[in-house]
Amino acid sequence: MRTFRTRTTVLAATTAALALALTACGGADDAGTKDKKAAASVSQGTPGTGATESGTGQDGRTSTGGASASAGTSGGDASTPTTSAAQTGTKKKNDGRTPACTADDVKISAVKQDGVPTTHITLTATNVSGRSCTLLQYPLIAFGDIQTAKDVPSVPKSKPGTPVVLSAGAPAYAAVRINDGGVDEQNRAVTSFNVNLFAKDGPAEGSKVVKAPAGGIAVDDAVARTGYWTHELRNGADEF
Repeated sequence: MRTFRTRTTVLAATTAALALALTACGGADDAGTKDKKAAASVSQGTPGTGATESGTGQDGRTSTGGASASAGTSGGDASTPTTSAAQTGTKKKNDGRTPACTADDVKISAVKQDGVPTTHITLTATNVSGRSCTLLQYPLIAFGDIQTAKDVPSVPKSKPGTPVVLSAGAPAYAAVRINDGGVDEQNRAVTSFNVNLFAKDGPAEGSKVVKAPAGGIAVDDAVARTGYWTHELRNGADEF
């Protein structure tokens, strides 16, 4: 019996030791698994941060770096259609709903531009119709008899990028070259001239007689050019 007890005791001790060893191994495995999960979590932490930043970018704040920059760009693009839609809506309103200005809708005047001799004048068209209208293309100018004179050619580079829509009382401008300032030019004195406007399908009916600036102007038909109507005269585009 003592031998059996001894063997039993030894067997129990061995079993307990084995159980402890297995428990330790299991704990090590669990720890390893936890370490791997923690490492994976850390590894995924950066994209998680990027996602947070990209979310911030979509809220309108600036995002920087890697995935967040891309998400920030996406956020910016999401806001772009809003602006684009607003601009598109404005263009549709300009092109479809706002009528073209007629000769009766505007008052046109002319002033000399700075410089001696006078080589350019500026036309101002003011909307007096009491409603909005679109001033199309450029002024159709005839420095002579309206029945026989040719319209002054336009300068393509002065064409604005968007339609010129005038609210009631608003002005638009066009630069006009009348000569090159040379003493040997074939200039002729002009005290008044005719200005017509464009309709959507071509020249409009009727025209305006515009009085030349004080003292008259010297016009060389061979070099005369007109710019397009614009909300304000621009450096470069309206210099010709």
